[in-house]
Amino acid sequence: MNRFNRILASSLLALVAAPSAVLADVRLPAIFSDHMVLQQQKAAAVWGWADAGEEVTVSVDKATATTKAGTDGKWTAKLDKLPAGGPFTLIVKGRNTLTVKDVLVGEVWLCSGQSNMAMTVNRSNDFEKEQAAATNKLIRMYTVPRNPQRAPVDDAKGTWVVCAPESVGLFSAAGYFFGREIQPALQVPVGLINSSYGGTDIAAWTSEEVQLPIPALKAQFEDWAKKDATYDPAKAQAAFEKAQTAWKAKAAEAKAAGKPAPRAPAKPNQPSKDQNHPANLYNGMIVPVMPYTIRGAIWYQGEHNSRNAESGTLYATQMALLIKDWRTRWGDDFAFGIVQLPNFARPGEGWMLVRESMLKTVQTVPNTGLAITVDVGDPGDIHPKDKQTVGKRLANWALATVYGKSDVAAMGPLPAGHEIKGGSIVLKFTHAHGGLVAKGGTLTGFTIAGEDRKFVPAVAKIEGDTVVVSSPDVAKPTAVRYAWQDNPVCNLFNGAGLPASPFRTDQ
Repeated sequence: MNRFNRILASSLLALVAAPSAVLADVRLPAIFSDHMVLQQQKAAAVWGWADAGEEVTVSVDKATATTKAGTDGKWTAKLDKLPAGGPFTLIVKGRNTLTVKDVLVGEVWLCSGQSNMAMTVNRSNDFEKEQAAATNKLIRMYTVPRNPQRAPVDDAKGTWVVCAPESVGLFSAAGYFFGREIQPALQVPVGLINSSYGGTDIAAWTSEEVQLPIPALKAQFEDWAKKDATYDPAKAQAAFEKAQTAWKAKAAEAKAAGKPAPRAPAKPNQPSKDQNHPANLYNGMIVPVMPYTIRGAIWYQGEHNSRNAESGTLYATQMALLIKDWRTRWGDDFAFGIVQLPNFARPGEGWMLVRESMLKTVQTVPNTGLAITVDVGDPGDIHPKDKQTVGKRLANWALATVYGKSDVAAMGPLPAGHEIKGGSIVLKFTHAHGGLVAKGGTLTGFTIAGEDRKFVPAVAKIEGDTVVVSSPDVAKPTAVRYAWQDNPVCNLFNGAGLPASPFRTDQ
C-alpha cells in the first residue's frame, strides 16, 4: 500500500470511528454519589445528562424507572415511593452503566441560610462530648460549596459524608443536631443537604425572576446596578488593604481581651459577582441541588437583613417570596422551618423587626414552623454556641407537625389576638402546650402603652391560656409589646418548656 492509500485508509477509519467518539456517557450530578440518602415515600427524582434521545434506566432495590434524554441532553427519572432502608446500590444505565454505593432511603432535609447555619459542630458547645457520641451512620450530610453565580449552574461539587467522630466536626451544627433528634424518633436514615453561606442576604438566595416584579425590591436592584457600573478595581483594592490593616489591629486587641475577633473584610469583587447580589446564591447553591427530593427545609438566616428598620420590615415580604419560589420550582409545597433570631445586643429595631417578620411568615404561610431561640442566644456573640437547642426546637416542630407526633410540642406560644377590657389588655395564644408558664417566677418582658404610644413596664398575669396585661400608669391601654428588645429579659413559656415568640399588638 503506497503512502496515498495509507492516508486515505486512515481517513476512512477516522470517519467511521467519529460518530462513536462524540457519543456522551451518561452522567450524574455530584449529589448522586456514594453514601447518599434518598427521600422515602415520595417520587424521588434522579437526573443527569446523556445524548439527546438516549434511553436511561434508573433502579434502586426493586424500584425501576426508564426515561429519555431531551434535546438538551438532560434526563430526569422518578423512583416512586421508595420504602425506608438500605444500604442499596443506585444503578443508572444508558450506553454506559453508573453505580452509586451505600445508598440509604429515609428523610431528606435542606439546611440553608447564613453563618449560623454554616457554623460547624466543632465550634459548638461541648464539642469533644459531641464528637465522641457522633457514631450514628444513619445520618449523612452533603455540603454545597460556596459558589455565587450570575446565572444558574447545573452542578455543584461535593460529597455525602457519613456521620462519625472524625467527620462530624465539619457538619452544619444546626443541621446535624436537628437530624440527630429526628433520626431515632423516626427510626429511618436522615440525609441533610447543607447549602449555607455566612454574612449573606435573603435576596441572594431567591431567584431574580420572582424578585424583579416586586416594587419594594426595585431599589435593591437599582443600587446593585449602580455599584456595578461605578466599580473601580484599583480603588476597591486600596480600600480593602486599608480595612485589612485596621482589622488585624482589632483582631489582635480582641484576642488579647479573650473576645471573638471581628469579621475579616471581604476581598474586593465586581458587585455583580458578589455573594450578596440578588439571586447569586440561588443560582450557584440552590439550583444545583434542585429538584433533589426532600421532605422539607430548615432556615437560619436574617442577621444580615437586620441592619435597619426598613430591611427588617421588608424581610416578611422576602421570606414569603423565597418559600413560594423554592416550592414552586421544586414542584412541592414542602415543610419549611425557620429559626427566629435569638437574643443578641444589636442597636436599632432591625433585629426585632426581622424576628417579627419571621413570626408573620409562620402565621400566614402554610406548612411552616418557628424555632424560637430568644432564650439561648449570646448578647455578645452573633454566633451563639448552643446549637443543640436550636436543632432540638427545629426537630420539635418537624416531629409534631410534619411527622404527626402528638406527644411533642411543636413550638412555643405564639400570639393569637387580643382584647382590650377596661384598663387591661387580654392576650390570647396558640401552642400553649401544657399551659402558659412564667419561668422562674413573676412574669416579665411586657410593656403597655396608651394613645400617647409611650410604652411603660407592665404587670402581666397568666389566666388560663391568656395573659392579662395592665399598668397603674396607663388608664386606657391601646397596645402591648412582649420581649420587644434585641436582648430582652422575658420568661413566658409553655408547659413543654418552649419560650414564647417576641411580638407586639401595634404596628
